[in-house]
Amino acid sequence: PPPPGPHTASPPTRPLPGTPEIGPVLARPGRLASNPITDAPPGADGKPSKLPPPKAAPEVPSKNFDRGRPVYVAPPADGSAITLKVDPKSERLQLMEPWPAWNGQDFNDMPVLLKTKGKTTTDHISPAGSWLRYRGHLDKFSDNMFMGAINAYTGEAGKSKNVLTGQTGQTVSAIARDYKARGVKGVVVGDANYGEGSSREHAALSPRLLGGAAVIVRSFARIHESNLKKQGLLALTFQSPSDYDRIREDDRLSLVGLRDMAPGKPVECIVKHADGTSETLRLSHSFSASQLDWFRKGSALNLFHGK
Repeated sequence: PPPPGPHTASPPTRPLPGTPEIGPVLARPGRLASNPITDAPPGADGKPSKLPPPKAAPEVPSKNFDRGRPVYVAPPADGSAITLKVDPKSERLQLMEPWPAWNGQDFNDMPVLLKTKGKTTTDHISPAGSWLRYRGHLDKFSDNMFMGAINAYTGEAGKSKNVLTGQTGQTVSAIARDYKARGVKGVVVGDANYGEGSSREHAALSPRLLGGAAVIVRSFARIHESNLKKQGLLALTFQSPSDYDRIREDDRLSLVGLRDMAPGKPVECIVKHADGTSETLRLSHSFSASQLDWFRKGSALNLFHGK
């Protein structure tokens, strides 16, 4: 305690203000031994002055609590007349149309768009980084499709062979766009735990946009498998994982009997090799009855879109 003397602070007559207030008040006289309620330290002009004590805030404001600024605008009961407009030159935003429904036909003679080897994460399928500036523009974003995936035939990342033109070393997205322009669906073949990593939905959206019909792998990471199903793609696994090794670069794959596809029932895949031989593989899937409706409708969202 400070020694007795004329500047000794007198006992406070009421509780002192809290720390935010008492800090600058005690700094004003330059002494910790000061009571702002009773003492009048000199001001800048040398004259004694006191600061009025702060007024306690009411427990409940007189006009009730401020409820904040409402920012939610409820949609109209019928929004069918509302037109969304996006600058067609925008690289940031793009309006999306519902995916087309399955036409009820088997997928015949599909070229292998890419056969991936080893770890194929969603970031290998749909890289992020600088590409994220295009995440609202799916077509632009899809130029990165499979940019990081390793080609099982060449060991090269992000490149494959266009089996329709014979050109090699092309980006997978460019090949997929060429197939789509020709009305040809492609199939992706993958290794174990395909699609691990983040739940990036673009890794399923981009293959769907660029004409993919199915992804056939040794095994799936669960979330990516669900994302493929939601976008109307067939997510299938080799019933015998070693059948992955039977798929050659120039093969044509046909998925047949799709009208009879049912939960727990394998899908038949006919593989035609470039040498004229063929073989039939059995593929498993985890589609439930409701998820098969996603495939037939073209996507899970189409169930609510009325398509």
